Order: sequence, then structure tokens, then C-alpha cells
Amino acid sequence: MPINKNELTMERVRKVLSGFSVCLLLLLFCGSSALAAEIFRETVPLERNRVPLHLERYVEKDGKRKQPLLLVHGVTYSSHEFDVDYKDYSLARYFAGHGFEVWLLDIAGFGNSGSVGDGFRPDSDYAAEDIAAAVRCIMQRDQVSFVDVLGWSWGTVTSGRFAARHPEMVRRLVLYAPIVAGLGEQQVAEPFHTNTWIHAAEDFQTAPDGGIDFRIVEKSVADTYLSNAWRNDKTSSPNGGRRDLLVSPDTRLIPTADIKVPTLIIVGSKDPYVSPALCEEAYKTLPDRNSRLEIIEGGGHAMLMERPYYRRFRAKVRAFLSRGAR
Repeated sequence: MPINKNELTMERVRKVLSGFSVCLLLLLFCGSSALAAEIFRETVPLERNRVPLHLERYVEKDGKRKQPLLLVHGVTYSSHEFDVDYKDYSLARYFAGHGFEVWLLDIAGFGNSGSVGDGFRPDSDYAAEDIAAAVRCIMQRDQVSFVDVLGWSWGTVTSGRFAARHPEMVRRLVLYAPIVAGLGEQQVAEPFHTNTWIHAAEDFQTAPDGGIDFRIVEKSVADTYLSNAWRNDKTSSPNGGRRDLLVSPDTRLIPTADIKVPTLIIVGSKDPYVSPALCEEAYKTLPDRNSRLEIIEGGGHAMLMERPYYRRFRAKVRAFLSRGAR
């Protein structure tokens, strides 16, 4: 059958476009596979003062070199709080997927670290040296000169003291919801805190009826966090850190004037434990000119898990950590 030249031309165009579409689909498939590379987790042996310390590594297996980032938990509950593995809420997995080798540490007596006989022993200064031991381990393993550190709540007191003592080991420091000053004098008589489901929920913003405000945090996020707390922290946690925090508001707890590395102070305006005014005061004492202060309007103590704020929070942290060298 005779073929019109225009029909032949159109047929060739269709074949070319068809081939191009197949190639494009393959590229998109391969690209999406690369973007969704597996997050590898491993536990790395560490011990200090004869207490085994739980140190866990999260890294994307794509063959690229990563910047190590150590996340330091607060008082009562351990490092699982950084891996609320529901949708995209996990802070650990987020940073592991964005160029960082993420490390989680449980301070002695907390979570999956070894138990301690005296719950007052792992106080803020003791915990600062647990952090130092973890950072030395990371530096030796990765053959790097320094590590990024992010502390949350009591973790800002411990990581702040660590950074003041060991500036040569820290590239950049993030103080998230910093407990700048004492929370008020209260006697802490018991060496161990009795953990309860209700207490674990107190980090979340509350509704008028006193329950968790599920307009701010998704119910499944809160459920995952609370289940992790019950499974990992069980019924008690050391009280040394709590005793350090429950002192006069005139007592400054983080030696910000002695922290020589670039530091980000980041806080939510509705955090019941943290005063933005005190954060501004602390920021002015930081010596390094590359330090930053970020106040996220509406955010609470647990804004890393709060639906309106968690993406803004992590974007601010990532931008600061990605600025490069000191």
C-alpha cells in the first residue's frame, strides 16, 4: 500500500517520542530509587565507667561521605524521641536522608544504656562526659576532626557543657529548647523518677480539656512516641539531671559565654519550659559571630513532632548545619 510522506514522518515522530517516554520513565524510576536509598541502622559498642552506652548510627547507603551529627536527648526519656518513625516525622531519618550520618546516644541509666546504681550519678556534668566518649568514638571510627551536635531540653545543658569543655571536637552546635536557667527550686529526694504514660505526654501542647492537642500533633505521632517511651524507658529513669534543672531561676545552667563554636539556639514561642527572653540573653553571650537565634512562633517543646512546625524546625536546623566549616 502506498504511504503518504506526511504519514511516514508522523510515524517516525511517534516512535521517537515513544522511545523517549520509555527512557524518561526509566530515569525517573532509577532517580526515585536513588532518592529513596535505604537507611542503614547499627549499634556501635561503647562503654564508659563500666557502663555500656547505647550508641546507634543511622546512615543512607549511597556510598557518599557524610557529616556526622550526634543527637542528645533530654531528661526522663531517651534517644528514641528522635526517631518517631511515622510518615516523615523521624528527625534521625530526615537528616540521614539529607547528607548526614546521624548518631543517637542514650546517657548512662537511660533507655537502652546500662543501668546505674545511683540515679543521681548521671547528672549534667557526668552526661557531658558520656557525650564526649560518644564523640571520640565517632571521630575515631569516621576519621574526622569534629562532629555536629544537637541537644534537646536537658540535652542542651549536657551538650552545652560538653561543647564548652571540648570545643576542638565540635563543628557546630544546636541548642533546641534550651534550659538556660533553673526551672524553680524543688527538692528531688528520689534518685530515680517514676515514669508514666501521662508524664511522657506532657511534652506535647495541650487542648483546653487538658489532653494532648491533636490539632497540633497527629494522634499517631503521639501514640508512636508514647509507645517508644514505654518500651525503651520503661518505669524509671535517673533523676540527676532533673535535680540539676530544679534550682533557682537565677542559676544559669548552660555556659554559653564559654561555647566557642557556631551555635544555633532554636525555641518555640509556646514552650512552657523555655523563655524566649532568656534565649535572647543567652544568644548575646555566644562568642562566635556565626551563631544564630531562631524563635518559631507557635511552636512548643516538642515541635520536632508538631504538624504545623516540624518541617520549619528541621529546615532551620539543616540550613544552619549546612553552612559549612566553623
